[in-house]
Parts: sequence; structure tokens; C-alpha cells
Amino acid sequence: MTTTDKAIINRLQTGVPGLDEVLGGGLPEFSFNVIAGAPGCGKTTLAHQMMFALATRQRPAIYFTVLGEPPLKMLRYQQQFDFFDAGKVNECVHFINLSEETASGDLQSVLARIMAEVEAHNPSLVFVDSFRSVVLTQEGGKAFITLQQFVQQLGMLMTSWQATTFLIGEYFTDNDPSPVFTVADGLVWLHQSVQRNSVVRKMEIMKMRGQPTLPGLHTFRIGPTGLHVFAPPKADAREDAQSPALGERLRMGVAGLDEMMGGGLPRGYSMLVAGPTGAGKSLLASAFLVEGARHGQAGVIAAFEQRPNKSRGKALADLIAAGMVGVIDARAPGLSVDEIATLLIAEIHRLKATRVVIDSLSGFELALAPTFREDFRESLSRLVLALAGVGATVLMTSELEDRYDDLRFSPYGTAFLTDAIVVQRYIEVDSRLLRVMAVAKLRASAHSNELRLFSIDDNGIQIGKRLEGYEGLLGGRPTRRQAPRAAGSGDDDR
Repeated sequence: MTTTDKAIINRLQTGVPGLDEVLGGGLPEFSFNVIAGAPGCGKTTLAHQMMFALATRQRPAIYFTVLGEPPLKMLRYQQQFDFFDAGKVNECVHFINLSEETASGDLQSVLARIMAEVEAHNPSLVFVDSFRSVVLTQEGGKAFITLQQFVQQLGMLMTSWQATTFLIGEYFTDNDPSPVFTVADGLVWLHQSVQRNSVVRKMEIMKMRGQPTLPGLHTFRIGPTGLHVFAPPKADAREDAQSPALGERLRMGVAGLDEMMGGGLPRGYSMLVAGPTGAGKSLLASAFLVEGARHGQAGVIAAFEQRPNKSRGKALADLIAAGMVGVIDARAPGLSVDEIATLLIAEIHRLKATRVVIDSLSGFELALAPTFREDFRESLSRLVLALAGVGATVLMTSELEDRYDDLRFSPYGTAFLTDAIVVQRYIEVDSRLLRVMAVAKLRASAHSNELRLFSIDDNGIQIGKRLEGYEGLLGGRPTRRQAPRAAGSGDDDR
């Protein structure tokens, strides 16, 4: 191979949803990796999930356990996950207990046992769990040198055998010094934080030689299927998504509103419906999805305040049951914006959906783990861009206090992210509470500037006429406009 030739590195697909994207395309084959983190972060589960996904008869795996407990006890818990395949155990997945060798504190005997098992099974995948246990058996001033030599010999051994290797260790901080971090090709650090009643797990790829990784901390969740990593949403176009035709508009499903918007909502736009509680925001959002289904357009709803199939009308419930509208389960504790984005985009791809509803931003923020609320606006911006990138037209609702001295559309300063804004308000007229609606913003499009009365009945939202003869409507308590006095009228004309 000349100096101008590039060595081609094969990348293994880990079998962990979202992890390959964070790694930059997969795991480099024959790499020497460390999975580190505090107890309970999911290190062992991550290792087993990758092992069962990758191991085959042609690519066998050895899992060395150096814990005080036998492999049988560990398997009892790991087999609760869906990824566990009992048929692979002792077929292409082999478990070896090194507790006797590590108990003596002799790293040379540990290395010799590993070499013997590698020669016997010729594995393509090698896991050592917990590598930290090997370190803790060392005592005396020569421990650091001994450990460094052990790591170097183990790394060279695995490279010569062309095995992809993982050392799993309990390290509490990334400042914890260890020679293994220098020798390793890849370093995956798992974090776990508890804030109030919320537990958040995050992953950081601190090192992966030869390929660009996604920087920063990435949330992940451990469920019945194992780990699911939530990479930041990307504004990549969906393969089947079509570019919106110039001037193409989507009907809103509320008679009169399309007229106010100049013919409907331009396809690919994001829209904010802002108003106080009970004003009809969720009804408008439901009508938007129902109208789309009438035209063969599937939709997705992320409902953070109430279950959409129970409280938003029979029409929407029927569409959900028929599979025309997908529902994102937003009831899981400790959500992140990246997790919601991943679920939304996956559902959009599954249904080939073109309409998306997020109801509401207020409930969305409350559903997030406390650690994610500080940068809610920035995360929401990424989400809106990602949804636009997959060809979705987005409608979001935002609950506002009806403060009549302050015309605000969003408490988060996110109104600028949207292309259109429809505002709903309460007003008092003749001791009655009435509702008014207006189109406050529609980017690059003419629209009505009228404040229109609307009501809610069994058929949904009914938009009426403009309320004339009053002024100060946005103040909440309009007054009748005084009719101009006719010229020449007065007491002298009697």
C-alpha cells in the first residue's frame, strides 16, 4: 500500500437504535474500545445488546466476566431484554468467568487465560466486563506500570487476532486517570443524572479514531428492547417527500379560516395557534388533521395534555384507529426534545405523513426532564427545522394567559420560529364571553387583518362575521364606537 492509498475500515452496525448515527456510521471493525461510566448507567446492557446483534457463527463472540458473580446470574437479568437470543449462547456467544484469575491480582495470569480462550474460540468480538475489577485488584506502587503493560499487551493481542474488543469499566468521572483511555481507539462514556424525580441517561463519544462522531451528550433510554439512543434531529429530506409546489396550500378544515389565510396554509410551513385555555386550540389542530385525512394525507400528533383518541372528537379517534393518524406517546418520564423528534420523524416515515401537530408547547415543556428545559427554545428550533426537512407541515399550539395589555404569542420567545400565527382571544360583550380569532402572521402571503367572531358547537369551530361597531377588542372589554355626528346637526337645527 502506497502513502496515497487509504486503508478501508469496515464499520459494524451495532444493532442499537441511534448509536451508529452518533458514532459516525458504525463501529470500526477490529477497534479497541472502552465503555465507561458509573454503576447503573447501562454499560453491561449496551455491551450485551451489541454482542447479540453482531455475533454469528462466522463472527463468534466471547464475553469475559471478572465480577464476583457467575455469568449465570448476569444472564438471568439480561435475558429479560428482547435482544437476548438464547439460541446463540454457547453457539456463537461464549461466556468465560475470570473471577479466579483476578482474585489473585496477577494480571499475567488473567492475560494468559484470555489468550488461551481466544486461541480456542477464535472470536471476532471480545468483551471484558468489568475491566475496572482487574484494576482494583492491583496493589502497591508498581500497579500503574503493570496495568499499562497489561493493556498494551491485550490491545496488541486482539489486533493480531483481528478482534473487535470492548473493555467495560466503572469510572465515575472522565477525569479518572487510566492508561486504557490512551490506548483505546474508542471511548464511549455513559452518564446518569437524577434531578427531582427524573432520571436522565446520556451518552458521549469521547473518542473514536478514524471517523467523525456527533459531538456532545446524547440522551438514551433503556426499555424492554434495550438501549435506544436519540441523536439530534437532522433536516434530511425524506426519500418519498416531494418539494411543495409553488403556491400549494393545505386546507385547515375550518370553514372561513382558509379564506382568512388567503387560501389555506402554505405546504411546508410551521404554524402557531396561540390562545388561552378553552379557546379552541386543540379543536383547530384536530380539524387540521381530519381535513388532511379527507384528502388522503396522513398525520401525526404529539399530545402532551390529553389523549387525542378520547377527548378530541370521534372523527379524529376513528382516524387514529384506522391508522391514518399516528400518536406519539408523550407520557414517558424524563423526556428530551431529541427523543420526541426521533419518535415524530420515525412515525412520519412510517405513515408517509405530511401533517404534524404538537399540542401543546406548554405541555411539551412540562413533559421534559428539568435538565432540558433551559435550552427549550434552541431545541425546539432544531425540531421545527428537522420536521420541515422531512416534508411536514407543522401546527403547534401554545397556551397563553389572556393578558390584554400585552399581545404575546408565545411565552418562550418562539413565535419567530413559525411561518404563520393564528391568535384566539376572549372578549366580553354585553356581559357575555365571546371568542375572536385573527391571522396575525403569514409569511410571504397576503392574509386577512380582521378580528372574526367564532363559536364552538358539536360540529367544531364555526367562524362568524367580523365584529363591527366596537373598538378596543384586544383589550378584552370592547366599547361601542360612537357614530359620527351628522354635519350641521345640533340644538340650533331644531
